[in-house]
Amino acid sequence: MEKIIYYFFIFLAEAVILWQYTLTLFTAKYTSKMRFAVLCGLYLILFIVSLFDSKWINITFYFMFNFVFFVAQYQLNIYSAFFHSSILTSVMMSCEVMVYYIILYFLPDFFAKSDIFYHLTIFAILSKLIFFTVIYILLHFLKGRQDYNEPYGKSIFLLTSVPLTSVFVIVTFIKISDSCTLPPSLNGMLTLSAAFLLIINLLVFGIDQYNRKKNMEFTEMQLLLQKETDSAQYYEMLLSQHENQSILIHDIKKHLQSIHTLNTKKEHDKIGLYIQELMQSSDLKESSRLCDHEMLNTILARYGHQCLNKHISFHVDIRSGIIDFISDADITSLFCNLLDNAVEAAERTPDSFIEVSACKREKTPFVVITVVNSSRKNPFEKQSGQLITIKTHKNKHGFGIKSIRKIVTKYHGDIQMYYDANTLTFHTIITLKQ
Repeated sequence: MEKIIYYFFIFLAEAVILWQYTLTLFTAKYTSKMRFAVLCGLYLILFIVSLFDSKWINITFYFMFNFVFFVAQYQLNIYSAFFHSSILTSVMMSCEVMVYYIILYFLPDFFAKSDIFYHLTIFAILSKLIFFTVIYILLHFLKGRQDYNEPYGKSIFLLTSVPLTSVFVIVTFIKISDSCTLPPSLNGMLTLSAAFLLIINLLVFGIDQYNRKKNMEFTEMQLLLQKETDSAQYYEMLLSQHENQSILIHDIKKHLQSIHTLNTKKEHDKIGLYIQELMQSSDLKESSRLCDHEMLNTILARYGHQCLNKHISFHVDIRSGIIDFISDADITSLFCNLLDNAVEAAERTPDSFIEVSACKREKTPFVVITVVNSSRKNPFEKQSGQLITIKTHKNKHGFGIKSIRKIVTKYHGDIQMYYDANTLTFHTIITLKQ
């Protein structure tokens, strides 16, 4: 009964610490009730497993269940979940071993007393208090939730190897202590070793957060530069259009004289063609206003100007107010990458066109964004079904699609892409949840 109470207290404390850790750092997928129920279920299984008194099994299940909780209940990719689960396991064990050897250094017979439950309870309270303090201090310097869905790559396993190695070293310390009685001086050295392992793991965590912060700042700077570029080109286009309109107005007297000359000669067909040519002039068109969203309008205007120069028909149908829930940064990444690919494919196709539309499905919270563009060749590989590139630098290919998929995931959406060989068109259909 005493062992049950002891393990119950330990896992209750660890569950509370895990809850606070995730609540501060991560963005949840589901409600608090759902997360609480899953956490209770996982730690109940962990509590039952702990009754077998196997250190390796306890450590393995603690790591696995934290990993499952991260992946199932929070917006984390598996690499981030693996890393944070490793850090928590290593920090928890470092705190326990550090307290264990501190006690042995000052009280060598502490764990050999007859009232072992009392002493184990003191050990559990001290170790969990230190564990909670370390995590609390750690979270204090990491204010606000962060985006842990960034593409990580396999390099994260290099960082993860540090806490996992620390766990192995700590378990080795425990096995040595269980096998023989160590002198106080050696207990002191092991205490310092556990403290150093704790510091190393905190440094690894800090390095990861620092790199992530710098990457986010770099990404934000790139998006800001993209916005400024779009706005600058849009206003340059407006100035150019205004200048052309001024020139046309200045020359309107000459055009009227030419029309008068044709009218005198009664060449009515030529008059009609002359007037039609003037009416179709881009200089007489209204200022570029393709949708009511300011950021998206600047982007669409820029690509519309590109299409005009490359003789690509450009059609836009963005319904009013339906994409206001998407941030400017995400709109820039999403539409710029979509239109970059569309223009690249369409400019190599005769009589090409690009159609962009966005509408809301009736009686649903979903917005459908569709991009259809001409494409002379099927961009999918026949065997793997993967998109292939025609870019010179193959190693720089794929980041645009990854960025699009990331935004689709962020807004709980879906993306479908297919090629229609009959019409030589490539279709991208994106569904986002408001």
